[in-house]
Amino acid sequence: MNQHQWTERKTMEVDGQAMPENRRQAPDVPVDRLRALLEAHRGERHIIVLQDYPDPDALSSAFAHQLISAQFDITADIVYRGRISHQQNTALVKILGIELRRFEPDMDLGVYQGAVLVDNQGNTASAILAALQTANVPILAVVDHHETQERPDVPFVDIRRTGATATIYAEYLQQGLLPMDGSRKEHVLVATALMHGIMTDTGNFIRAKPEDFYAAAFLSQYRDAELIAQVMSQARSKQTMEIIRLALGNRVIVENFSVAGIGYLRAVDRDAIPQAADFLLTEENVHTSLVYGILIGDDGSESLIGSMRTRKLTLDLDEFIKDVFGKDAAGRYFGGGKLSAAGFEIPIGFLAGGTNKEYQELKWQAFDAQVKQKILTRIGVNSADMAKYLTPASSQRQ
Repeated sequence: MNQHQWTERKTMEVDGQAMPENRRQAPDVPVDRLRALLEAHRGERHIIVLQDYPDPDALSSAFAHQLISAQFDITADIVYRGRISHQQNTALVKILGIELRRFEPDMDLGVYQGAVLVDNQGNTASAILAALQTANVPILAVVDHHETQERPDVPFVDIRRTGATATIYAEYLQQGLLPMDGSRKEHVLVATALMHGIMTDTGNFIRAKPEDFYAAAFLSQYRDAELIAQVMSQARSKQTMEIIRLALGNRVIVENFSVAGIGYLRAVDRDAIPQAADFLLTEENVHTSLVYGILIGDDGSESLIGSMRTRKLTLDLDEFIKDVFGKDAAGRYFGGGKLSAAGFEIPIGFLAGGTNKEYQELKWQAFDAQVKQKILTRIGVNSADMAKYLTPASSQRQ
């Protein structure tokens, strides 16, 4: 029996919480190791590190970790570097009152005795990790559901191929790490947030695994269905719709792959990229979509970013992205993800910036052609047919 999965339904009561029987039979389960870790660091102050552009799964899981930490008198701050831009993410943070801190280069990290990576393994939060290393703040734990990027050398690692990291945290709650009480507002809010995190990362349970359903069944006892409906009913912004329009107009379809470059975009519009990828995947005879562009950060930095989605069961997008875009000089992959969803971010570095429109257009055409060439080569398009697909998409919005 896999102790990481809720495949055993026989339960016992511990502090009023229903717990799987196999929980008694295996002393080295993740919840016990996490409890021991937090007990060993009782009374400290920790930083919960999210990816630069956190999604509902990351936000809800971090919220859960924050509440769990409080059980051990640990103050935990949730920190991210980019922006909260997706309409549902903004609503989730506002409606549920999740407190976040945005990372700044002059942020005093010396106040923290440890760091916890939630819903990431550091490759999508590299700036914060570099700052933590400089400040000598140790990484204590990594909890994630994406494919393993590099095996982290930290005291506690719980990386599983569940539908969402929120599923893992729901298990922690269900197994008593935070005794749930439906009369307490913060417990209702965390259950609501985790339920939303599972729903979004599994496509409303379409891609859910058994453990995701078990987690949802547990959370349903405490979640506020009206709040979830309110979060999920948020309308797309005009700018998001414009980026989806650009992706639709610029797409090329090859071997059931839909590939679209959308040019330059602002950091505030970052979450429109995965929404556009989701939209392209709905087209007839398309099983995989990729949408990418050059993201201009608030500090003027530029990165080539992209999101990929697939319905093809035999295509592993984590492996695909790693194979196509490779690693940086430090040996870290530029991208990755899970079987059905992945993304990448490649710093442009020296070529970033420039206000001349002609130069910007030439730069975009070079990156656009390079991405297409790499993707088409990977899916088997021969060199003779390559040229007809490499007509550059304009970086200018009509």
